Amino acid sequence: MAKEIGRVEPYAVPVSQAEEERVQQLAGESIVISLHDHPMLLPEDVMNQIFDYNREARVVTPYEGLSKSCWDAIFDNLLDGEGMIVSKSGWKWEDTIYDLGMTLSDLAHQDFVIVGRTVNDIIRAHNEGKIAFIPAIEAATPIENELDRIDILFGLGIRMMGVTYSESNGLGSGLSEENDGGLTNFGREVIKRYNKVGMAIDVSHSGDKTAADVIEVSTEPVFITHVGAKTLWNIKRFKPDDALRACAEKGGVIGIEAAPHTTITKTHPKQNIESVMEHFEYIANLVGIDHIGFGPDTMYGDHVAMHHAYSKTFSLEKVFAADTEEVPYVEGLENPTEASWNIIRWLVKHGYSDEDIKKVVGENALMVLKEVWPKS
Repeated sequence: MAKEIGRVEPYAVPVSQAEEERVQQLAGESIVISLHDHPMLLPEDVMNQIFDYNREARVVTPYEGLSKSCWDAIFDNLLDGEGMIVSKSGWKWEDTIYDLGMTLSDLAHQDFVIVGRTVNDIIRAHNEGKIAFIPAIEAATPIENELDRIDILFGLGIRMMGVTYSESNGLGSGLSEENDGGLTNFGREVIKRYNKVGMAIDVSHSGDKTAADVIEVSTEPVFITHVGAKTLWNIKRFKPDDALRACAEKGGVIGIEAAPHTTITKTHPKQNIESVMEHFEYIANLVGIDHIGFGPDTMYGDHVAMHHAYSKTFSLEKVFAADTEEVPYVEGLENPTEASWNIIRWLVKHGYSDEDIKKVVGENALMVLKEVWPKS
């Protein structure tokens, strides 16, 4: 397996001793939430082993690495369509249940990571020095045409679902499609059921029109959990200003993406923490500090090799710009542990107030979850 910590040269945002003391205090006081990650450990040889590894769904959780992070809660997006246990195409119902069951069985034997199903679970994890893993699925593709499967997934612990992945499904259009027909009639019924059971909604991988339809149809705020500003870097993976504003106007929260070859800018064409935080500041200025957070979309291991391995399966070559300069990893945000600390360090270094830092690292997300999830 890959090293949990130290796979690449570690990077800490340079801060003074006084600033680092403030970072440590904020990390302890704040409820720190990742809106989107894959807290899994990859094989060392990703290109040759990842398909067999994921097909077993016996994914290793890097508890040692996570114990050194400052996350209180992580939306764990599991294997999503990468399990491929019963099919080479992914996103099958059986795969989803198998993956979820294996993960929950593992977590049931841990005393450090707990399953997060309610806001109170997140608060308890913070108070007890634990991490709440909140199961999530990036697309509704596995439900096929069965509305009741939403209730089943909610009952099994899923607390956030997407609408489409990059490819279209029966609900609407994915962002890799050339034509976006918007939300289908069945898709509208799915959004209503999401609202009814208390499922948080994510439109990160939906096409622009489909995402706009979801935000309009939903009676609850909607998340864009891992994204950047298309104005800064014009790729299909990102959302235009009007979509970001619409999400915020509905009361939703936008999480900033940090996976390799995504959040790049003209100022920082070689992706690192500075390019990621340029997207953060742009979107924060666009929609307001109350509607932004972080969904780094990181993992432990070679994420770039993972993209290469799955590029054709999930149409990633249509999502990322062809002229993107490849990097071996994102400096400062290489894994969930590094990302958790460096986000706070960067905010402290750049003069953000304690109040605003607490909002963007978790309070904004928590406020929406209190509104969307069933009260308990």
